[in-house]
Amino acid sequence: METSKFDIADYLDSKEMIAEYLNTVLEEGNNSDIINAIGHVAKSIGMTRIAEETGLSRPSLYKALSDGSKPQFETIMKVLKAIGGQIQINPINS
Repeated sequence: METSKFDIADYLDSKEMIAEYLNTVLEEGNNSDIINAIGHVAKSIGMTRIAEETGLSRPSLYKALSDGSKPQFETIMKVLKAIGGQIQINPINS
């Protein structure tokens, strides 16, 4: 039996699923997890499309959103806008 590698990007097929995924990672993950998650979403939408919308090259996007990378905040904001997301601040209930 042949198996294939699980790729979350294959399951991010709606705006609702993307939002749920990113919000879960924001709540539970660390900086690296969040960058990787944004990369998964960008991959699910299409890196070529994201590159066109952000003005960044595909290789730059792959590098910026890869494991262990530390992209500039401006890059993250461009990618979030291109994938149809935004950052929203809510008060933390203690």
